Amino acid sequence: MSGRAHATVLSGARVVLPTGTVNGGRVIVEGARIAGSAPEGAEVHDLSGHWIVPGFVDIHNHGGGGASFTSGTPEEVLHGVRTHRQHGTTTLVASTVTGELDELARRAALLAELTQAGEIAGIHFEGPFINPCRKGAHKEDLLRHPDPAEVRKLVDAAHGAARMFTLATELPGGLDSVRLLAEHGVIAAIGHTDSTYEQTRQAIDAGATVATHLYNAMPGMEHRAPGPIAALLEDERVTVELINDGVHLHPAMLELAFHHAGAGRVALITDAMDAAGFGDGTYHLGPLEVEVKDGVARLVEGGSIAGSTLTLDTAFQRSVTIDRLPVESVVQAISANPAKLIGLYDEVGSLEPGKYADLVVLDDAFALKGVMRRGAWVVDPLR
Repeated sequence: MSGRAHATVLSGARVVLPTGTVNGGRVIVEGARIAGSAPEGAEVHDLSGHWIVPGFVDIHNHGGGGASFTSGTPEEVLHGVRTHRQHGTTTLVASTVTGELDELARRAALLAELTQAGEIAGIHFEGPFINPCRKGAHKEDLLRHPDPAEVRKLVDAAHGAARMFTLATELPGGLDSVRLLAEHGVIAAIGHTDSTYEQTRQAIDAGATVATHLYNAMPGMEHRAPGPIAALLEDERVTVELINDGVHLHPAMLELAFHHAGAGRVALITDAMDAAGFGDGTYHLGPLEVEVKDGVARLVEGGSIAGSTLTLDTAFQRSVTIDRLPVESVVQAISANPAKLIGLYDEVGSLEPGKYADLVVLDDAFALKGVMRRGAWVVDPLR
């Protein structure tokens, strides 16, 4: 008994495990980890009538709580991270937006320190190597063709914290940049692209494994020009990101992705910007001004959708209650799959002994009631 960390047993809930849902199950938390057995004298908390699911893993997120990951101080970035933790995201990759290369390198160094401190799970570079005709909320005069040397500069600036890089792989230097990223263990993601079906297949063969917010900022499917969407959905090597906020996607397109790719190849993301968890108003996404009205973020100039105000608890609830997806499929897409993608599934992404005690407690309507990260309550369901 002596030397064992404090233990808590969360009992009576429907617990979603990799093998399925256990009714009246329990999760044993000992210190920061999930334990396989409960020591004598462990505290027992009854969570009957609730669900316990793994903590959410967001691999595409630009900010929240009024704070930006693209320009904020370390304290502001932490405030944004903690805002998303209160909504169930216990593991978060911080995303940048297009900027000057030197500024992006400085931003990467700052975010790398927060990665080393365990506050975030790495860096996702979105831009500047994207197609101007699919730029979305990226400043056009800062966009450039992918140059493997410049891609390498940003990867090096991240000091091992680079997790993912979004590229328009059809541009000159795109395929060589994909190969370089694959060699360095960084995910090459296809996004903000005007790629054809054939060009997309070439990029996948070169090592690209993720579709950045599938459907958004890329050509649609046509009967004689299937474009990137068809290639990304059909290839077993690719995981597709989806923003399920009721704004970015029609429900039929969400269903199409889950049906065609399968739950094992979907990653639910937020693509959140500063306003997530904060409210309407005027913000900045990188150098661009954004107006948020009724929870929808759009560029002041041009009106393009500029990220989202989504949090993953809302995405989870919407996926189950509105889109009628199985809870187990949503857990795969919001926790397990993204954890596997970024190489952290041995620590997070499922409720298994030995992993971090990162979990979310939901009521029977799938509203968030509790969040635990590394064994400590961020949102206490018992209060």
